[in-house]
Amino acid sequence: MAAPELYSKLARVWIPDPAEVWRSAELSRDYRPGDPVLHLLLEDETELEYKLDLKSGVLPPLRNPDILVGENDLTALSYLHEPAVLHNLRVRFTDSKLIYTYCGIILVAINPYESLPIYGSDIINAYSGQNMGDMDPHIFAVSEEAYKQMARDEKNQSIIVSGESGAGKTVSAKYAMRYFATVSESSDDASVEEKVLASNPIMEAFGNAKTTRNDNSSRFGKYIEIGFDRKHHIIGANMRTYLLEKSRVVFQASEERNYHIFYQLCACAHLPEFKPLKLGSADDFPYTNQGGSPVIVGVNDLKEMQATRKAFSLLGITEAHQMGLFQILSAILHLGNVEVKERGSSSCSISDENGHLAMFCDLTEVSNESMAHWLCHKKLKTATETLNKPVTRLEAVNGRDALAKHIYAKLFSWIVSQVNKALSTSSKPHSFIGVLDIYGFETFELNSFEQFCINYANEKLQQQFNMHVFKLEQEEYMKEQIPWTLIDFYDNQPCINLIEAKMGLLDLLDEECTMPKGSDDSWAQKLYNTHLKKSSHFEKPRMSNKAFIILHFADKVEYQCDGFLEKNKDTVNEEQINVLKASKFSLLLELFQDEESPAAPNTTASSGRAKFGRSTQSFREHKKSVGLQFRNSLHLLMETLNATTPHYVRCIKPNDVKAPFMMDPHRAVQQLRACGVLETIRISAAGFPSRWTYQEFFSRYQVLMTKKEILLDRKLTCQSVLERLVQNKDKYQFGKTKIFFRAGQVAYLEKLRADKLRTACIHIQKTIRCWLARMKYLRIRQAAITLQKYTRGHQARCLCKTLRRTRATVVFQKNTRMWAARRQYLRQKTAAVLIQRILRGYTARLEYKRLVCEHKALLIQRWVRGFLARWRYRRIKRAVVYLQCCVRRMLARRELKKLKIEARSVEHYKKLNYGMENKIMQLQRKLDEQHKENRELSEQIGAIESHSVVELEKLHVQLKTLQEAEEEARHREDLVTSLQEELDLVRRELEKNKEMVVELNEKNTMLKSEKEEMNRLIQEQEQQIREKSEATNEDVTENLQTQLNEERFRYQNLLTEHLKLEERYADLKSEKEVAEISTAGDSRADSGYSSSQSESIHSSMLTGSEVSSLEKEDAVQVAADVSLLLKLQRRVAELEKENMDMQSEMDTKEEQLILEKAKELEDCRKTLGAERDYEALKRQELESDNKKLKKDLQELRQSLSKGTGSKVTSPGGRAYNVILEQLNSTNEELEVRKEEVLILRSQLVSHEAFKHKELGTVGDSGDSSRSPTLDLTELNEDGELWMAYESLKETNRILVSQLQTQREMHEKETESLRVELQHLKAELDQQQQMLSQSLELPHDARIQASLQHEISRLTQQNMDLLEQMGKQDKMVRKLKKQLKIYMKKFGEPEGVHFEQSSPENMLAESGRTVSIVRKERDFQGMLEYRREDENKLFKTLITDLKPRGVAVNLVPGLPAYILFMCLRHADYANDDLRVSTLLNTSINSIKNTLKKRGDFESISFWLANTCRFLHCLKQYSGEEGYSKHNTPRQNEHCLTNFDLSEYRQVLSDLAIQIYQQLIRVIENILQPMIAPAMLEQETIQGVMGVKPTGMRKRTSSFHEENSHSLESILKQLDGFYFTLLQHGNDAEVVRQVIKQQFYVICSVTLNNLLLRKDMCSWSKGLQIRYNVCQLEEWLLDKDLQGSGARESLEPLIQAAQLLQIKKKSQDDADAICTMCTALTTQQIVKILSLYTPVNEFEERVSISFIKTIQTLLKDRKESSQLLMDAKIIFPVTFPFNPSSVALETLQLPSSLNLSFLTRV
Repeated sequence: MAAPELYSKLARVWIPDPAEVWRSAELSRDYRPGDPVLHLLLEDETELEYKLDLKSGVLPPLRNPDILVGENDLTALSYLHEPAVLHNLRVRFTDSKLIYTYCGIILVAINPYESLPIYGSDIINAYSGQNMGDMDPHIFAVSEEAYKQMARDEKNQSIIVSGESGAGKTVSAKYAMRYFATVSESSDDASVEEKVLASNPIMEAFGNAKTTRNDNSSRFGKYIEIGFDRKHHIIGANMRTYLLEKSRVVFQASEERNYHIFYQLCACAHLPEFKPLKLGSADDFPYTNQGGSPVIVGVNDLKEMQATRKAFSLLGITEAHQMGLFQILSAILHLGNVEVKERGSSSCSISDENGHLAMFCDLTEVSNESMAHWLCHKKLKTATETLNKPVTRLEAVNGRDALAKHIYAKLFSWIVSQVNKALSTSSKPHSFIGVLDIYGFETFELNSFEQFCINYANEKLQQQFNMHVFKLEQEEYMKEQIPWTLIDFYDNQPCINLIEAKMGLLDLLDEECTMPKGSDDSWAQKLYNTHLKKSSHFEKPRMSNKAFIILHFADKVEYQCDGFLEKNKDTVNEEQINVLKASKFSLLLELFQDEESPAAPNTTASSGRAKFGRSTQSFREHKKSVGLQFRNSLHLLMETLNATTPHYVRCIKPNDVKAPFMMDPHRAVQQLRACGVLETIRISAAGFPSRWTYQEFFSRYQVLMTKKEILLDRKLTCQSVLERLVQNKDKYQFGKTKIFFRAGQVAYLEKLRADKLRTACIHIQKTIRCWLARMKYLRIRQAAITLQKYTRGHQARCLCKTLRRTRATVVFQKNTRMWAARRQYLRQKTAAVLIQRILRGYTARLEYKRLVCEHKALLIQRWVRGFLARWRYRRIKRAVVYLQCCVRRMLARRELKKLKIEARSVEHYKKLNYGMENKIMQLQRKLDEQHKENRELSEQIGAIESHSVVELEKLHVQLKTLQEAEEEARHREDLVTSLQEELDLVRRELEKNKEMVVELNEKNTMLKSEKEEMNRLIQEQEQQIREKSEATNEDVTENLQTQLNEERFRYQNLLTEHLKLEERYADLKSEKEVAEISTAGDSRADSGYSSSQSESIHSSMLTGSEVSSLEKEDAVQVAADVSLLLKLQRRVAELEKENMDMQSEMDTKEEQLILEKAKELEDCRKTLGAERDYEALKRQELESDNKKLKKDLQELRQSLSKGTGSKVTSPGGRAYNVILEQLNSTNEELEVRKEEVLILRSQLVSHEAFKHKELGTVGDSGDSSRSPTLDLTELNEDGELWMAYESLKETNRILVSQLQTQREMHEKETESLRVELQHLKAELDQQQQMLSQSLELPHDARIQASLQHEISRLTQQNMDLLEQMGKQDKMVRKLKKQLKIYMKKFGEPEGVHFEQSSPENMLAESGRTVSIVRKERDFQGMLEYRREDENKLFKTLITDLKPRGVAVNLVPGLPAYILFMCLRHADYANDDLRVSTLLNTSINSIKNTLKKRGDFESISFWLANTCRFLHCLKQYSGEEGYSKHNTPRQNEHCLTNFDLSEYRQVLSDLAIQIYQQLIRVIENILQPMIAPAMLEQETIQGVMGVKPTGMRKRTSSFHEENSHSLESILKQLDGFYFTLLQHGNDAEVVRQVIKQQFYVICSVTLNNLLLRKDMCSWSKGLQIRYNVCQLEEWLLDKDLQGSGARESLEPLIQAAQLLQIKKKSQDDADAICTMCTALTTQQIVKILSLYTPVNEFEERVSISFIKTIQTLLKDRKESSQLLMDAKIIFPVTFPFNPSSVALETLQLPSSLNLSFLTRV
């Protein structure tokens, strides 16, 4: 298309800028061909005239549309050039904080200089199994692509990581290896993955150092091959290193350090084990203090040393070897401190007192004199003789440094070889993935031999990269059947030839090194003569004759020739090497023993690679030049890379100040040019970089199509549209499935689309504005009409109102005047009536007071006269009494005198003494009565006196009142005159009071409202407090529930790990057995052993012998295998020993249990009768005690009734009688129960005695041969006497045992009765105390207290009796069951005996047989089987059972019911061996079945049956908590002999394992469907927008043709749901499965959303919300709203809302923070940063808005994890669900082939 079409007004271009490299500008007017300048408008609104080069006609590059800015693949950009690439990377890195970007097949990684949470296990799981183009760029995506292609294509892969120092190469390679170690599990028990990762700290310690650009710069290149077996598990690794920077050992520039290991050694100098090394601070050694920066900020060398030593130990390097390594490193440091003194002009010497040389010799165990001599001398060899020539001081110092570098290089090579030995494997890897971590292109101010080799390697890698890109482009074009045209790309073969061809730079350098007088200057002259003006890639600097310039693919580089020859020779004094070889230090000898091997000192090949075959080279091989060695190793590397599929990672260092997320454009452009990214862009731009499928093109550019152009065939539609829009057909090509566009065409189409949409928008705006203006006019017109209407109506209403008011005024005046006149009249009338009323009342009151006074006077007179008469009577009476007393006293004295005379006579005293007591008592009683009468009289007198006083006071008061009344009457006349005035005042006050009443009413109303408001506030506060307390309780409940779920989650995780360990053990055991079988072969003798245990022991012995023989044959090759086999053998032997110990212990316990059972049965037989007699005796004693207690109780009642009087029983008698009646009825019921127990026990005793008798007869019949030789038949011919004797003897023996048992039981009972008697005594004392206390109480309270005490005591006694009765009932039931068991066990022998005894017994036996037949008809819900049918049962019912037929046609859970019915019969038969066998074999059979058949249907089926079996064990356990829902018939089926609660836990664990397996199967089925259905499918037509995709989308590993839709997910969910229900799974379990399914859907969808920038748009949020609504409708249809599945979708719902909500203002930020509660802060920020508009009319989310969100959410306490853990399984519970199925009604279907089972 013509340039003016593109460079039109508003078009944006890039112009060069010295500060920012490229600067954006916008055309302010159209460009026309021939214009000398472009009129531009910069971003800061300044205008600029940009001058054009009219000769070249080159215009500034155009800028891509905003819709393409921020793409994750640079090849998706329409304009592919340097400014577009730089701008896209800057936007992604600085704005979006994204460090990874694709550039075709390259992953560009920018060092963020801060730790990012994007490398966790959740990220690894998210990228595992995904196609590369489907997820955002990441190092894990490249690793997954390599791993997937290796597994699919069976071809080796390689990941090439390059970049300059500090760009993050080592970290990227480390994360790639971590990814392989995570997704691939090794097949060895010693984790190879850990060893591979452990090699990193070792290589970093010995090969990394601090430079000015990087604190942890790798100073060597390495290539690690990670080997995989056929199952794609890591089995080993191999490392090759390249070009170690040896010069750093002896020299460091300013602000740089030596290798880390030296500083780690110095940091550990104070430790005891390092004391012999004589180390100190790093500042004490010249080899570590030259840089002046011995410490790295944030790095602890002591801790790093600990990590290094730990890694050594993990790789199997012993502590002795580690200390040997540190000893050699310390020797190198001491060697650097050796001072060489100049002695003359051509010689030098070392002082004998130099302690560092002595320390070096001690550490290396070499001769001090020899080393000192050869440090200052060298040997010259001529044809005839050998001369020792002294060297100058400078040569000696250089020789010392060369020796230190050589020792370190050999040590480094040895470490690499040891690491390779630790990582190697005996078996050949089936495939491998290589990770190459090598320098990127380097250019400095001074470039030397090292930069030359690095850039040479990068030239080779760039050539391989160009060829690979060219090949991929060609394959893509051929696949799409596009005419192939040669793409012109940069070929750097001439530059490579300049370096490595014959007479090239390396060849001339080696030639110069062989010359006796070769120098750097002569080599430079040879270069000028050979290549100057002959090679376009070679130049000479103008101002230098010691430098040359090479035009590399990235840039021109000037190399200084100084030092090239010395570094290429890498010479070391051979005599110094010989001195080291004479050392006694074994490790040092090991370093130098391979001097004759082909390994070069600076290039390390793995020992594992040596066995692939290399020709033996000469003894002088180590004399090869460094350049030649590097070229050979580089060729070997290129051969390896060419045999693999490469994957490229280019690391970019954004700035030199190590600031996080800051990009220096100059440094970035320099690295982009150097690492080949721009070359990739150029190759892509030369062809057809933009590729669209026909459907994508149609969806995107449908707006440009006319109605006639839209056809059913999308390809024809696209062709017709493009032919109309783009006239030049060379700008596009039509492939089979895609349209290919040249660079810029997509931008042109986007421009046409934007113009079309802009025109449409303008038309829409015009139409809408016209409509808005017309609507505004119509609204104004209607408003004017309405206003007029209301104005006129208002005027009419005002006139009418005026007339009404005039008339109302007249009426008001008339009524007011009438009211005033009437009010005056009523006021006068009221006053007259009031005066009359007051006067009449006053007169009446005066008359009343007069009458009252007269009445009171009469009353006073009456009381006074009565008082005087009574007083006179009392005085006379007292006088008479006193006179009588005097007379009587006189007479008494006379009588007393006579009595005293008579009392002197004893006989008279005796006569009179008889009746003296009665007289005294009579006298005392009379005296008391007199005293009582005197007291009463005195009290009456006092009362009368006090009453008279009170009456007098009342009379005085009344008199005073009458006087005051008279005085007041006098004043009444004066007051009458003032009443009129007071009346007026009262009226006025009355009016005021009325006003006050009104005010008070108003205040009252206001107070009532305030009261109501206060009540409302109180209620609100109460409601708030209630809600707060409820919320607190809910929080506590939630916390407790969370803790419970966490504990369940931990327990179930432990079960999962346990299951994995069991599977791992089983796999190892099977592999061990296979290995033993294959190793033993025919050498194993057929010893006839059939046990697997003996075979394993025998095979392990054979394996040990064979391993020893193999070690003798080839110890190096089989060393790792031997250690592995020995570990496995030891582990297997330990496990077998544990198994044997457990088996023997189990057998011993089983034998002991059998013996104990037999002993218990025998003891039971012997002591049952004794127990029954003892129980009878105990019952009698208890009855006597009970009678005693009743008697005591009756006495207590009597004493209580006596103590409290006859009224004790009368109050509350009804309740008291009721309690007594309850007590009596309880006692009667207890006696009835006791009698029943007594009858049962007596029957059982008689039965046992009879049985003992019969058994004794049968047992003694066989002992008749051992009887004495006495012929007892003489005593009785029939032997009846002998039989009687034997029976009596047996009876005596039984009675003796019973008596002994009774004696022991009697002693125990006596002790218990003694304790009970003490308790009763204490209770009696307490009752007596309470009785004494109650006597002190009042009568009513005493009665109430005694009744309350009696009620509580009787209640307690009643409860005790009820509890005792319950225990008796349980005992009766237990004895009945035992009686049935014993009768069943001993029924057959008794039957045989009775059949032989008498006809009556035969009749009884026949009757018993009839009853058995009748009982078989009434089934007991048990299944019986023979012991030999056990394996058949498990095979038929579990192993070979097909779930489909059973689930469709039969009762759900039928296998579980059958197993439980078999278990019931084993429990009924008291067969513990059968019970344990049945349970253990069932569990193991279910596990093995699910291992073989891991489909969803089988797992669901056995989950339902396992849960049902578990519920049956609970339901029929007999525990009250589980059996309360049972029917009486089901309670009869409870287990009787065994407690299987422990097996319930085992079955629960098994159910958890099956549930987790079911969830994993569901995840595997759903996971491939979720992302295509939830994100990629266009469920809402016309909403989705399509953006162009880059090269990554077309180079992914798998192209899934079968796209999944939401309908397929819903259909799959239906299948899961109905299968679970069909198999009879519990409803709660089904709900938990559905919740887990929805969590998987949510987590996978959200994780894909967080890792895919193209999915974060408004239209995608709308689609996600629609899909979630479909899932919610599915839940509603299945009535699963309460399952928690809807809540598990909440993060996804909020993410969809976040994509759709407005994202501009502060209110929007607050709304987002309020809405997104289920998303973490990282997830919210990630979605906002990834948000990309599909259309250019939308706006991106600003950085300030994202920072506002981060500020608002900074106080959230949440997980720092970005992604949701899709692998998490919620804790599962199996609530008890009893079955209503009656076991006795279950029928065995013939389809199950269980005819060997018999219903019982």
